[in-house]
Amino acid sequence: MAHPKTERTLVIIKPDGIQRSLIGEIIKRYEQVGFKLQGMKLLVPTSDQATAHYMVGGEEWLETVGTKAAAAYEKKGLKSPFATPRENGLAILAANAKYLSAGPVVAMVWQGAHVVEIIRKITGGTEPRGSDVGTIRGDYMLDSYMMADTDGRSIRNLIHASGTAEEAEKEIPIWFDDKDIFDYRHIQEKILYEDLNGILG
Repeated sequence: MAHPKTERTLVIIKPDGIQRSLIGEIIKRYEQVGFKLQGMKLLVPTSDQATAHYMVGGEEWLETVGTKAAAAYEKKGLKSPFATPRENGLAILAANAKYLSAGPVVAMVWQGAHVVEIIRKITGGTEPRGSDVGTIRGDYMLDSYMMADTDGRSIRNLIHASGTAEEAEKEIPIWFDDKDIFDYRHIQEKILYEDLNGILG
């Protein structure tokens, strides 16, 4: 079984995060916890690349997001404009891909113990409006599902962060070749993961 310190995740600072000049602040939050940056690139995603990114979950993802969206309509006392969850999912996919490919993004691979879970905690919930103060989305974005639905667009939430380690391993090759990811020793790994005898004395 692999040590938790080898876990990796994909983080993408989306076009709104770039335009808000938050690149340094976002990277700082992850670095301060102790995660190691293994790869980073600035690029403008193609529509195909953005679509492939969201479709790593396949048809199941379309059904799941479509069902959640339909439930959200019902909660507001509205009827979904789409006949099936899949149709709703396809509409969400198109909106998300358009948003992600709207301008430059910064794609990053981070490594460290429980990196998926902790980075998502630091990042905050998908809807900035409901994200806790102290999270990146809670501190730096005010968008809501209500505004996104009213404007007919994807929610603007600054960052994508992989949902699971398995998802990350499917997403990373969409953005990085093996040669773009660096496996190196970071000095802080001694403090984070190794026996402290003789280090602090």
